[in-house]
Amino acid sequence: MAKTLPERPRAVLVGVQLPGVTDEAHAADLAELRRLVHTLGFDSVATVSQRRERLATGTVLGSGKLKELAALTGGTGVIPSGAQGKASKAREKWEAEADGEPEDADAPGDDDAEDPFEEAEDAPEATALEPGPRPTVVVVDHELSPSQLRNLERATGAQVLDRAGVIVDIFHRHAKSHEARMQVEIARLNYLAPRLRESSGGRERQQGRGSGDSAVELDRRKIRDRLAELREGLAAIQKDQDQRRYARRDQLRVALVGYTNAGKSSLMRALTGSAVLVADQLFATLDTTVRAMQPETRPRILVSDTVGFIQKLPHDLVASFRSTLDEALEASLLLYVVDASDPTWAAQLDVTRTVLREIGADVVPGRLLFNKVDRLDAAAQDALRAEHPEAILVSAHRPDDVAMLRKDIIAFFEASMVEADLVIPYARQARIGEVYEHTTVVSQAYDELGSRLRVRGLPGAIARLTRSLQD
Repeated sequence: MAKTLPERPRAVLVGVQLPGVTDEAHAADLAELRRLVHTLGFDSVATVSQRRERLATGTVLGSGKLKELAALTGGTGVIPSGAQGKASKAREKWEAEADGEPEDADAPGDDDAEDPFEEAEDAPEATALEPGPRPTVVVVDHELSPSQLRNLERATGAQVLDRAGVIVDIFHRHAKSHEARMQVEIARLNYLAPRLRESSGGRERQQGRGSGDSAVELDRRKIRDRLAELREGLAAIQKDQDQRRYARRDQLRVALVGYTNAGKSSLMRALTGSAVLVADQLFATLDTTVRAMQPETRPRILVSDTVGFIQKLPHDLVASFRSTLDEALEASLLLYVVDASDPTWAAQLDVTRTVLREIGADVVPGRLLFNKVDRLDAAAQDALRAEHPEAILVSAHRPDDVAMLRKDIIAFFEASMVEADLVIPYARQARIGEVYEHTTVVSQAYDELGSRLRVRGLPGAIARLTRSLQD
């Protein structure tokens, strides 16, 4: 008898269209959120969307849309009053300040008074719920404060996640190497710390006689200690990586950068022949892989596959993966990989450029590369060439395209190479291998002084070789 696969949790997507966001951009954001949710293992079965002047302070949505959302999940649609809502004034003020909100922002009913545009600006009705069990998860396409998350859970009776939480969880599941796991855990703990809540058994329950700390305060202290431990361990790993990067300073390096699922890993495999993971999912690659381009050139050209970007990428993840992104900063050439078949590729390219600008990598020479052009018809490809004549159009699955890209990369480096003469004394013939590694040897002859080599390479590499041979 065949085994039945366990049913995937069902989710409702929630989005608010703010002023300045077009209908097309809003639809693209929700489509991307749907892919994120699917990658996390949920099935999105309905969408609730609303136009507003700003996010409702306590619940993101206005009261009408909140009830609409609750009808899908089986919740009440209102924030119930109860013991947890009757904390001391000092406690309420502390929580409000932690959220960055006014003191009474979470009071039920405030949203109606705050936003007079709510009913006039409501988006079309929520999408019809697909047949099956009620959704148990609500995913909001915005970053939620701890109080907003708590209020939505109480009103809907469902688990509530925001976009940042979904991305952090995907990173957590996909991290494979020790470094990536540490980086993701730092981001995850930074995300969870302000969202810790007291148990329903008592907000100030003590964790031992005379401890004086609540359960949540003790948990936060444990998180701070764990973060300090992780940062110390990550600093040691990054120091080792810096040393390896320094050892590669004379080598030609190409970094593939771009939006998640743009096809960077497929290009990496095609250019280097390495067995890197290739999967049609978001954030399949979290670890930087460095391999030599094949067939191997002289001097060698190294290709790096980097973590992909996405809109509204949590700042903690950008900070945690700074060492990974440093591969782009240290590269000689950046290939901005764009999924040409995605209608939102222009917005995705802007996200990539913005993140690289934040880390200072926008000064590195770059080439625009449209991937997956095999999914476009001839007219669409001609339109891309006309709009971006400097760009490279390829499909990672077509060998001829990959060979053309390889020639373009080699030509880029050769354009800045110079020729020079090096003399290696017979007593230092062991250094010839180093010369062959970092330059192209045009000719070699011998005289009474030693080996005389005519070489072609980057000016910096030749200068360093000349100094080392004179030492």
